Amino acid sequence: MRSLTTARGICEQFHAGLLDALEELPLMAREGADSPVLELYRKHGGPGLLVPAAYGGAAASALEAVRVQRAIAAASPSLGVATVMHHFTVAMLFRLAEVADRLTPAQLKLMSAVASDGLLLASGWAEGRTDQNILAPAVIADRTPGGYRVNGSKKPCSLSRSMDVLTASVMVAHDDGRTSLALMLIPASSPGIGTRPFWATPILAASQSDEVLLTDVEVPEELVIHSTPEDAERLDDLQTAGFTWFELLATSSYVGAASALVAQVLEGGRGSAAERAQLAVRLEAAVSLVEGAARSLEDGTEGDEAVAAVLTARYATQDLLAQTVDQAVEMLGGMAFIRSADVAYLSSAVRALAFHPPSRASVAAELADYFAGSPLRLS
Repeated sequence: MRSLTTARGICEQFHAGLLDALEELPLMAREGADSPVLELYRKHGGPGLLVPAAYGGAAASALEAVRVQRAIAAASPSLGVATVMHHFTVAMLFRLAEVADRLTPAQLKLMSAVASDGLLLASGWAEGRTDQNILAPAVIADRTPGGYRVNGSKKPCSLSRSMDVLTASVMVAHDDGRTSLALMLIPASSPGIGTRPFWATPILAASQSDEVLLTDVEVPEELVIHSTPEDAERLDDLQTAGFTWFELLATSSYVGAASALVAQVLEGGRGSAAERAQLAVRLEAAVSLVEGAARSLEDGTEGDEAVAAVLTARYATQDLLAQTVDQAVEMLGGMAFIRSADVAYLSSAVRALAFHPPSRASVAAELADYFAGSPLRLS
């Protein structure tokens, strides 16, 4: 399939040999809870993809990144989803370092080792709460003489067993009773960090999305990034940078998983030419939506406009992928479904895009107001 071939070529430029190494394993071995895909990814230089060249990284552009992500997720949806969490965090933090000059020397020292040492950063935002306000975590950090003491848990948290650093959103309590959002960079070896099983489904099990427990974890002030909102309800630069990268890379990963199914249809010559063309057109529309949003970011789109652009691409792609997967599974036929778990697995994995925050319903009113001319206010 042409678009997937293009994506695979870009992936090979950045991570030579990775796709071959992944495909030496059967799909279900790649996707199991004990899968080695994350260590293969680390071995092939994966963590440094979005690290700037000045810090030893590959400095991939947004367009290159979504193509790499699409190729990887076509081979291993779990690896695609797991590494989104690392990459959007890396992109956000280096943006804060280079554009906003908001990282401390200690934070920069830690981030400088991502590419050189192959560090994986887990993203601890979710807390397993239905209808959670993603910008208001329940985990609260209490001030100590040297920084903060954190108690609580993050779930599901991808890379939970392979992470070198946990980046966790917390609410910081101030002396006057106020609370504000902060992001903490916590070495995974810190006393008080543990994990316990949370992800019960076999779908995307290799993403290691279990619960990370924080029990009296001490975090020094120099590893804390405080938010600086323009007003109490709007996204600030910290949240905007992470939000746009997350939605962009996550959506591209699920396009990759769907591409694996469509490729089977096209390579097998299933259905009529008209049906195959219709299927491919839907998928290519999704590819174009994501790549268009990536190009927009490269052209300088930022702030509310960037968030709206990636959310538009994400929700439109979500609809396209649902139709694409249904048609692809039907065209592959019952015998393909019966003889291998791969078809059912891939079709189930694609559905998980709908579960990533923010849900469509949770931001419908805000997006409608934004498109009518108001500032974008997400909660």
